[in-house]
Amino acid sequence: MIITALNRVQHNVDASIYAEMAALENHHWWFVARRSILNKILAGLPLPADAQILEAGCGTGGNLAMLARYGQVHGMEANAEAINLAMAKGVAEVRAGYLPNDIPFPEKSFDLIALFDVLEHLEEDAAALRALRARLKPGGWLLVTVPAYPFLWGRHDELHHHKRRYMARGLRALTESAGYRVRYLSYFNTWLLPLIAVARLARGSAKDGSAVPMPNKFLNALLTKIFASERFFLGHIAFPAGVSLLMMARNPE
Repeated sequence: MIITALNRVQHNVDASIYAEMAALENHHWWFVARRSILNKILAGLPLPADAQILEAGCGTGGNLAMLARYGQVHGMEANAEAINLAMAKGVAEVRAGYLPNDIPFPEKSFDLIALFDVLEHLEEDAAALRALRARLKPGGWLLVTVPAYPFLWGRHDELHHHKRRYMARGLRALTESAGYRVRYLSYFNTWLLPLIAVARLARGSAKDGSAVPMPNKFLNALLTKIFASERFFLGHIAFPAGVSLLMMARNPE
């Protein structure tokens, strides 16, 4: 009973955070640039034309339209408010679900499962990866992003109810222990790492401020351009440091 309860609060993010994300995800530099990077990565994956895609932990649905370019996309989310916001976009069916024990769409298996900044929310990250692998077709792909470096832990992580931040070696070991073959693993959001690290460390554990502050228009455009430019390198080379980690893994055939 205790484990079940923990699974069902895995995305117990403050309701105000979902509303904030829904308002910002089309404009804020971090969301916009990350989508640009992920779109470039997805374009390079050998997916079938009619690929079945699951975004596990789709939040308010900001990535669904991008994923839909590559096949039939389905969304899974634990929070009812987020599900309503995601469904309102009219891109995909979004069903309630929880990792690792309640993955929806039991009638389907998937060519691609996306976990975009989700794994860090889960009490049972290893069990979640194993459960998702059971829903991947042989040769199917897992695409993951997570926050990197425990030393960057701050108010942002607390507001989003993160359980941990990852190192590349630990993420690889975790994924391989779940039965996947890691095909690519890199840090990203690398160009802005010094700026973000200084800001996080200076802010410390301050209890005020927005979880995702929106900069002014000029700065937002500049940060978008800087971060998004990493798409020209990611997938080809692995960056040795960055605010986040990007991983592509495959279910063995």
